[in-house]
Amino acid sequence: MRNLRRRDFLEALTYASLFATLAPRSITSGQVRLPTRREWERARDRLLAGMQTVMGNLPPKSKTRVEIVNISSEDLPEFTRRKITYQSEPGKSGEPGDYVPAYLLLPKRFKKKAPAMLCLHQTIAIGKDEPAGLGGNPDLHYAKELAERGYVTIVPDYPYLGENKFDPYKNGYLSCTMKGIVNHRRAIDVLESLPEVDRKHIGSIGHSLGGHNTLFVAAFDDRIKAMVTSCGFNSFRKYNGGDITGWAGKRYMPLIGERYSNSWEKMPFDFPELVASLAPRHLYINAPLHDSNFEVSGVRDCVDRAQPAYAHVFKAKDNLVVAYPDAGHQFPKAVRESAYAFLDGWAKR
Repeated sequence: MRNLRRRDFLEALTYASLFATLAPRSITSGQVRLPTRREWERARDRLLAGMQTVMGNLPPKSKTRVEIVNISSEDLPEFTRRKITYQSEPGKSGEPGDYVPAYLLLPKRFKKKAPAMLCLHQTIAIGKDEPAGLGGNPDLHYAKELAERGYVTIVPDYPYLGENKFDPYKNGYLSCTMKGIVNHRRAIDVLESLPEVDRKHIGSIGHSLGGHNTLFVAAFDDRIKAMVTSCGFNSFRKYNGGDITGWAGKRYMPLIGERYSNSWEKMPFDFPELVASLAPRHLYINAPLHDSNFEVSGVRDCVDRAQPAYAHVFKAKDNLVVAYPDAGHQFPKAVRESAYAFLDGWAKR
């Protein structure tokens, strides 16, 4: 992604007009034609430009082989759980750079190369430990559960959580969100470096903080072919009644407050267009009916915008699945099993 220029920013402000042609009412009215795939790609580029005005520019991708440091290893019946750090980015002036703490879970039985999942945790002090099955809510042990199903899984700590002490702002970042994208993109490099991994089948899964971080990294890295996002988003318009101050915190995007006055109307990107831009990749959404963080009608707004892209532009309507469980801000067992079955179908395909 090139550095954001003023022209990119101005174009980003108009991206919604093209995505809006995919709203269901446009199809039923017959008054607005569907865009071509090339036009869709251009709209997606403008969306990514808009995201970077809020998050900061995406740094160039590292061309060096990722360095992995093994800390410890635990042998379990179905998989081996290795504690590692991996170099997300090199240091400056002889400094060691940023090494992200993570768990790497390797299934023991391989008939062939295995699919792999980047597993991103919620906002919790123990960070990576929860998805890896080492505490927290058992309903969020998805890295462990997927490893037991035969997936290679990696679980990195998000900045300021778990053992991740790296300060993005002291190192030139404009948002913690962008630093997360850089770290998670590098975690995909870790997975690709492993001989056990089928590089054509790499996905991402996350709950809450991990749910929207799954979408963010997938938007910028198309090596991620399948996504499961649980309680991770709704439209900015429906978030907390339109007050998006929560998105401007230290762990997110401070420019939302500093540049956009915490106003959803001023934002140069939103989740309906972000979700639509992920077509035709496989996407499973868990949107509970009583989620107090992400009100469900705002999720439906995003789904309504994305469904025509999947069904009409890419002829891939089955690649988008949404569950609306009668639950709060949770990832219930039945929904997880449904999501895992969705991933199994993608992996086998």
